[in-house]
Amino acid sequence: MNFGNKLLLVFAVFACLMAYMTYRCFGVPVDLVSNDYYKDEISYQDVIDGTKNANALSEKVSIKQQGVKVVIQLPNEMKSQTTKGTILFYCPSNLKDDRHFDLVTDGNGIDEIDAQQISKGHYTVKIDWKVNNKHFYSEQPLQVL
Repeated sequence: MNFGNKLLLVFAVFACLMAYMTYRCFGVPVDLVSNDYYKDEISYQDVIDGTKNANALSEKVSIKQQGVKVVIQLPNEMKSQTTKGTILFYCPSNLKDDRHFDLVTDGNGIDEIDAQQISKGHYTVKIDWKVNNKHFYSEQPLQVL
């Protein structure tokens, strides 16, 4: 086998390897952080303002798993307040595991969510709420067991 044939063989093997890698790459799912990322980017100032308002409170939002419940405790200033908001359990590894809930607190500013509705894994819990037309936003990591 002369040098020209060896070079042709190397290029053929390389082309086959690249074709195989391209085929494999198209089979890997790619989830975006958000399907509406352009709209989310435009409204990101609301997140910044809500985070600033939440950081000005006396304490942070507390998120814990207690048995089969995920307990969300809003700061003391939110007790006996009418709160409207949403809770997003964002799973960075799988878009299908994301869960949305309405924030429904009792008189003590506590919301309980059934942990069985949420797949086990690592989540970033994003809480967005309003009290007296003032916007608040908080993000915290949570490991659901």
